[in-house]
Amino acid sequence: MNTETFDELLARVRPVDQVAAAAAVVRHTRLTKPVGSLGRLEDLGVQLSAIARVCPPPPPEPVTIGVFAGDHGVVASGVTPWPSEVTAQMVANFCSGGAAINVISRLVGAEVVVVDVGVATPIPGDLEGLRQCNVAKGTANLALQPAMTRDQAMVALNVGVQIGAEAIAQGARMLVTGDMGIGNTTPSAALIAVFTAASPHLVTGRGTGIDDATLALKTSVIESAINRIVPGATPLDVVAELGGLEIAAIAGFIVAGAAAGVPIVIDGVISVAAALIATAFAPNVKDYLVGGHRSSEPGATIGMAHMGLVPLLDLELRLGEGTGAALAIPLVQAAARILGEMATFDSAGVTERDDGKR
Repeated sequence: MNTETFDELLARVRPVDQVAAAAAVVRHTRLTKPVGSLGRLEDLGVQLSAIARVCPPPPPEPVTIGVFAGDHGVVASGVTPWPSEVTAQMVANFCSGGAAINVISRLVGAEVVVVDVGVATPIPGDLEGLRQCNVAKGTANLALQPAMTRDQAMVALNVGVQIGAEAIAQGARMLVTGDMGIGNTTPSAALIAVFTAASPHLVTGRGTGIDDATLALKTSVIESAINRIVPGATPLDVVAELGGLEIAAIAGFIVAGAAAGVPIVIDGVISVAAALIATAFAPNVKDYLVGGHRSSEPGATIGMAHMGLVPLLDLELRLGEGTGAALAIPLVQAAARILGEMATFDSAGVTERDDGKR
């Protein structure tokens, strides 16, 4: 298929439809329940109507979970105890169906697409379902130099666009973001700090469980890298300086979903960093985003709040892979189906309260 480029899709990200949103608000007053009794599911249904530009919205299914993988040169600076080869090993685990995201995706009936955007260690070419889109064998060490070139960043953004556009062309009506990359909480925290203007000390977390000394080192690395960002830097400049290839690809995946008018459920801190990239390029993207869960990584909470997102779940997850977002899929689908399938007072013959209030 001839996929539009990242730059072309940015122009197609429209504001959501406030008329459809208003219709959803009214419809919720006619369904057989007290107004507001379904809490945030009602708000979510209004958002889904605005995204779909119709009320009630179509069920957001089928669902594609994009798991984007890449390695990070900053691992060499000691920000994580895990070796980079684990990234490739986990990619193989995804493809064989043995990871947490595979278990959850089977439970919720979603497709998982695994994409090599920047894995450094060789991956067997015969892995079933793996999309080989390797832009580079990992990023450079952002502690010492830009993580990638602007050209590499743009290619990675377009990898995500391609994967998202293909999923939608094949019928997906909701996208879910996932990631894999040893060391990727470091560039994610750096990106979140820049795009939210938050202190690195506030957004930097323990990732895979680092000790205090490693956390201090990680924070120091992020501070030094951020200091290279010059005033007036563009979003692409920031991605190239601090980002990850898989993080950029997730941002492209998000833009593809928003341009096509489908909701995108975002996962934890890596996906939040990617969403901030996407919204920096096209602010309207934020209205297509659903916060899947509140990661225990502090940067995720700060980044979501910056975008006005309230996560649906809070399970103290910090795994990544798309696991928290995938667990939220049934909630998003329920919000749409409630608007479309629940009876109204009139259709069900149910008597309304008689005090004139709703």
